Amino acid sequence: MGRPWEIGKAFDLSAPIAPLHKVADAPSLEKAPIWLQVDGKDRQRSDIEHLIWDVKETISYLSGFFELQPGDLIFTGTPEGVGAVVKGETITGNVEGLTPIAVKIV
Repeated sequence: MGRPWEIGKAFDLSAPIAPLHKVADAPSLEKAPIWLQVDGKDRQRSDIEHLIWDVKETISYLSGFFELQPGDLIFTGTPEGVGAVVKGETITGNVEGLTPIAVKIV
């Protein structure tokens, strides 16, 4: 619809997150499968190794603009397969080795 990404993605309750993990307890920052399902069917499936900028590069670059602190969140893009969701659907996402998150659209 030509709306700016900020308005289209930043609305009340638009950023649910799974429990945070310490880096020492997390999977590899270089390679880890990542996926998103809608009602149990794959919508997105890839690996963080396919990010345009790897995790360490992203943190390094952003720390030049912001004072990053433990617990800060950095939102990146997603793999191919982006699409609309509708009321009643359940979205489940995960980076392998971390706690999955599930959200029901209401």
